[in-house]
Amino acid sequence: MPVRTRTSLVHQIRYAVRNPQKISPHLRRLARDTWLRLRTADHVSYYRAVMKSDTARDPKKAVGSASHKRWVALGQMQFDYLVGHGLQPAHRMLEIGCGNLRAGRLFIDYLEPGNYYGIDISPDILISAQDTLTEYDLAAKLPYLTPVRDLRFAFLPDRHFDVVHAHSVFSHSPIEVIEECFAHVGLMKPDGWFDFTFDRTEGKEHHVLREDFYYRTETLIALAARHGLRATFMDDWERLPHKQSKIRITLPAG
Repeated sequence: MPVRTRTSLVHQIRYAVRNPQKISPHLRRLARDTWLRLRTADHVSYYRAVMKSDTARDPKKAVGSASHKRWVALGQMQFDYLVGHGLQPAHRMLEIGCGNLRAGRLFIDYLEPGNYYGIDISPDILISAQDTLTEYDLAAKLPYLTPVRDLRFAFLPDRHFDVVHAHSVFSHSPIEVIEECFAHVGLMKPDGWFDFTFDRTEGKEHHVLREDFYYRTETLIALAARHGLRATFMDDWERLPHKQSKIRITLPAG
């Protein structure tokens, strides 16, 4: 991955010259960012407002899919990867930032009834998730969909989930939100695992507005270690057609 800082003036000028059609959308995002910063007290409140705005325009684009075809493809890729790594129908799964069930609809259909738990900070995208359940006739699988204020998981039991999954969540999260999650991820079973994606940089860590965050792999692995967690960079994920990297978290043996 090239070393670059998207917040640098040189990068922004070069990007604008190469992509003039994206100037207006970026200016709209910049104006929204300024407005929401003034009206929200913390990052979760800020990003909840971003999702409310994006979901009102298009729920699929709100979760990062430019088209229905891409929405389907990204969901299938996540599903195939976890099944290929050992996800079983009897497993209990927690999906952090489940969105409108881009991948969740496949997990719900695959898992035994009641074994899928989806949480999200956005009530608006969870309403769209209910529409997905109806569209794909998944009500009989009894999934749990719950809005949350933070990533402390206080309402969920410890050592309960075989698999925890967060796709395109930490790419929109400041480091303190990620650390909060690491500090409370003991809800995994001892032999469970937690996969998350992130936007990787090999240069200076930075963010664009308060929506997109870029981290070095070493930073997140070290942060996990400080909370007694083992973190592994998933090289095989890098071969798939996507823009993010993946780390797997497991609990230490014994």
